[in-house]
Amino acid sequence: MKEADRKALIIFVIAVVVGALVAVAGSQGGATVGGLPLFALGVAAAFLIQWLAFVPAFRAQTEKYYDLTGALTYISITVLLVLLTPGVDARGLLLAALVVVWAGRLGSFLFRRVSKHGKDDRFDEIKPSFFRFLNTWTVQGLWVVLTAAAAWIAITSATRVALDWWALAGFVVWAAGFGIEAVADHQKGRFKADSANQGKFISTGLWSKSRHPNYFGEIVLWVGVLLIAVPVLEGWQWVALLSPVFVALLLIKGSGVPLLEAKADKKWGGQPDYEAYKKDTPVLIPKL
Repeated sequence: MKEADRKALIIFVIAVVVGALVAVAGSQGGATVGGLPLFALGVAAAFLIQWLAFVPAFRAQTEKYYDLTGALTYISITVLLVLLTPGVDARGLLLAALVVVWAGRLGSFLFRRVSKHGKDDRFDEIKPSFFRFLNTWTVQGLWVVLTAAAAWIAITSATRVALDWWALAGFVVWAAGFGIEAVADHQKGRFKADSANQGKFISTGLWSKSRHPNYFGEIVLWVGVLLIAVPVLEGWQWVALLSPVFVALLLIKGSGVPLLEAKADKKWGGQPDYEAYKKDTPVLIPKL
């Protein structure tokens, strides 16, 4: 087995183990179906969906449906948890709606983007390897679980708390983050669609305030989801705190900012206008 495949296999095992631990912790005090914790079933389903989608993707050597599968996983499991949880309340319905709206917008946006370009070059070296490609789908399963943990735990929790100031504050924060992310994606899409901007980097609109405003919006909206969930969390359910923390770490230290910054530096590094843009524009948190 090649070294890269061995590392992928190790990451695969770690992802599954972490997912299992989160499933056990988040299921405490939660609803069950047939004696099985609903939250844990949701976690298992998130991984299973990715593995099922991996099979035709590997055979066809395509990543076209990768992001779409992730979005549909959020939507399908969230809806099922709402339908299967006895006495789901307004807080649970609110959280479900926010997750579905976010996943629907981002999933369709990413699918249109990869369909337009024909591929995602991040997968070029990964697709030929069974273990490495499988690993990306497994990690996506963990991404779904950790990101949606706060919402799913609150939806399935046996504790019921009427909508309150936590819910209002959380919704306002979510709306702000969602708006920033959506506007940033729209501005960048419109910028790239203009042939006059071919080969250029975007530095207008929200992108003049932050080099990655869409990622900032993403982090903020999941903080909003956690705020809405806070009043019903008890005991080990506080594992839900991982939700915005994981999103932030993934985007800031993982597959988000570092990869895009390196790609931009390789393409425009040394150009006076780009170096000035980097110097004057924060990486993530927008300047006022």
